[in-house]
Amino acid sequence: MKIAVCDDSREDRGALRALLEAYGHDFEIREYGSGTELYADMGYVRECGIVFLDINMEGMDGLEAAGKIKAECPKVHIVLVTAYVNYALDGYKVKASRFLLKDDLEQTLPECVEDILWEERAVEFGFVEGNVRLRVDDIIYIETSKHKNVFYTVGEAYSIYKKMDELEAELAGMGFVRIHQSFLINMRYIGKLSSYVMVLTTGKEISVPKSRYPEVKRQYTLFKGAE
Repeated sequence: MKIAVCDDSREDRGALRALLEAYGHDFEIREYGSGTELYADMGYVRECGIVFLDINMEGMDGLEAAGKIKAECPKVHIVLVTAYVNYALDGYKVKASRFLLKDDLEQTLPECVEDILWEERAVEFGFVEGNVRLRVDDIIYIETSKHKNVFYTVGEAYSIYKKMDELEAELAGMGFVRIHQSFLINMRYIGKLSSYVMVLTTGKEISVPKSRYPEVKRQYTLFKGAE
């Protein structure tokens, strides 16, 4: 995930970067010394998952920068970081995801980041049952049935009128493998794969066509190695 850290204090920027890097996630972090400098690099900001903004800065302050960024990138998570609690209400006005006090970062930053990472791994689908935002890790597998695709999740099953090819593309890079035309499997739930049979942790057994088996096994091996 790409992250931007904007604060006119070099010391505070460095402290926040150090905390983020200590979590062990694969973050790409860029630092900015002003809201103007940050806004001038919107090409990078548009690719960010999180933008950390100090509020009190000369020129374009954090609130103004947050408003401009949200207008262009409504999905980016803005986290306002300040030494003053009285700015909390202003954070809601610019649709900030979080408001953190600098003195409490060691305690509050981990939960903030994990919550945002969780939200980033959730996808909303327009099911027959209505719009549902699903956590990717809760999807066990997707199966084609009677012109619909059925999502089998940890909690419930949902149906959608969407092609499997489209669903596969939408979930690309999130740990799913297409074992044949009718099944898209979340590899987190594969318990065993051998002799052209996949056994899920739920106990369900699915045959894997010989033509696809080598590629399915390769993807699963890579996935297990990356965990």
